[in-house]
Amino acid sequence: MPPLPDPAPIDTDAFSAGLLDPERAAPPHVTGPNGKGAVKRYNVYRNNVTVSLIDALADIFPAVLKLTGENFFRAMAREHVRAHPPRSPLLFRYGRDFADFIAAFEPARPLPYLADVARAERAWLTAYHAADAAPLDPAELAAIPADQIAGARFAAHPAFAVITSPFPVFRIFSMNRDLMDLAPVKMDQAEAILVTRPADIVTVSHLTPAGARFADALAQGLTLGEAAGLALETDPAFDLNGALTALLSAGAFAAVAASDDGGD
Repeated sequence: MPPLPDPAPIDTDAFSAGLLDPERAAPPHVTGPNGKGAVKRYNVYRNNVTVSLIDALADIFPAVLKLTGENFFRAMAREHVRAHPPRSPLLFRYGRDFADFIAAFEPARPLPYLADVARAERAWLTAYHAADAAPLDPAELAAIPADQIAGARFAAHPAFAVITSPFPVFRIFSMNRDLMDLAPVKMDQAEAILVTRPADIVTVSHLTPAGARFADALAQGLTLGEAAGLALETDPAFDLNGALTALLSAGAFAAVAASDDGGD
């Protein structure tokens, strides 16, 4: 029997690009049994890939799905899938840019808070898969001398995230993730969400705009004094002790280091 000819090289870029573009013809090298064209098989596979990615987004963003309804969500997700193909084989990493897509998606404009809810949901999943780390023991902070406390710098826990919004994002998120009973909300009330995972369970906590600015500043490496100053600019009635206690209780930080610079 004569040797079989070497198979033609497969253009993987053309194969992949066509999966998310229904207008693109099936690559010519895709064949079925006996070398016949496999356009129908390719189209079935193409549809299955798209549906799988839409389903992944529905699993990652259940609150967005509930707020928009099934039909709207799947239509919006389909547009996102075509514009933003996955860059990793791990589906839990997909959808990192979905919130930005929603913010620019014209049909979603009547729900101006939707992108912030999506950011909170993406942060929740990121926290779930974040590296393990023991939360900061408050005793470590208490051990810092009083003349150095203003210059203390914190290291954020790997699961730490803050999502700020001009809308009541904490309550919208919580009610649509079945973490809170449904109730009327004032849409002009700004809120923020703290996402942490001090142990095995992701937790979400409410933050005021000043509290969010304080927490985010500490996570970025500013000193305690500097972060407190920014929070007081946002709200002169900011409760420093209460906010710091809440952040420590939520497991927002993994370490603290003393400094003698006083935060200057």
